[in-house]
Amino acid sequence: MPTPPEPSAPPSRSEPRSETRKGLLCAFAAYGLWGLFPLYWPLLDPAGPAEILAHRMVWSLVAVLAVLAVTRRWAWIRPLLRQPKRLGLIALCAATISVNWGVYIWGVNSGHVVETSLGYFINPLVSIALGVAVLRERLRPVQWTAVGVGAAAVVVLSLAYGRLPWIALVLAASFGTYSLVKKQVGLDGLESMAAETAVQFLPAAGFLVFLGVTGRSTFLSAGAGHTVLLMCSGAITALPLILFGAAAVRLPLSVVGMVQYLAPTFQFVLGLLVFREGMPPERWAGFALVWLALALLTWDALRTARRGRVALRKAEARARTRGATTSLNTEVTSASEAPEVTAQGQ
Repeated sequence: MPTPPEPSAPPSRSEPRSETRKGLLCAFAAYGLWGLFPLYWPLLDPAGPAEILAHRMVWSLVAVLAVLAVTRRWAWIRPLLRQPKRLGLIALCAATISVNWGVYIWGVNSGHVVETSLGYFINPLVSIALGVAVLRERLRPVQWTAVGVGAAAVVVLSLAYGRLPWIALVLAASFGTYSLVKKQVGLDGLESMAAETAVQFLPAAGFLVFLGVTGRSTFLSAGAGHTVLLMCSGAITALPLILFGAAAVRLPLSVVGMVQYLAPTFQFVLGLLVFREGMPPERWAGFALVWLALALLTWDALRTARRGRVALRKAEARARTRGATTSLNTEVTSASEAPEVTAQGQ
């Protein structure tokens, strides 16, 4: 007779804390790296924004394929190739993120780092607006207030800049659209990036070949260091995404939502202190309105999450109470029936 297996030890209380700690470290690392991107793209001079973008697409695919090869995560490819609708959505994702990457690189390298940070500050507001316009979502009053404050901020900043802050608006709109479509694709971060960069690869590689043939490529003509930096653009694109994926499975969505403001905050500080971009009072007023809108959104999200947790605990308590009552009724019924059954048997 085989010996029954020993009961497994209960999970240690330190394990959830350890996972949460790892998730926070990964989240801060991911958004910290994204926030430090403005320091990297100027290093790729004399390459222009279009050449940098093409290299980023090509080497991102190389980096992601290397990670997939190490982790042996290939099973998702064959089913995806049999779904034309999802392939079309992936192509749309690739197009929107290409616009986002291109405008961001151009904005940083042309002295608009603060405005690029504004794009990612207002991205949550744009995502809410897209949810209302496209998905017919209903907003809570505080969310409507935040959207209204954000719209007022755009007006103030337009007056401050003397034009629409189009870099920020394009970044927010393109990333908001990208996120909206990406949710419908239903792929994990790494697989999604592999599929998107696979779509980007041929146009990007063709453009790089064109630059090389016409003598306008800087890849091999500006020194070995420049070549290595262009090649590393793929790794620095993939690394934050991998860290973000590790954080997302370990942290509540509300925590990830708050940490996301770290990246534009870093970019804003870099624009002020490193790139010495001007911030007259009227721009400060516009940014203050944006931050007020984000504070309202964060407060509303935390309050809603807290209410959800309280409701869940109450539902669990009611379920336990009903279960205990049902068990008690069963025992009473069994006890009352037992003498009768015994008498009949005798």
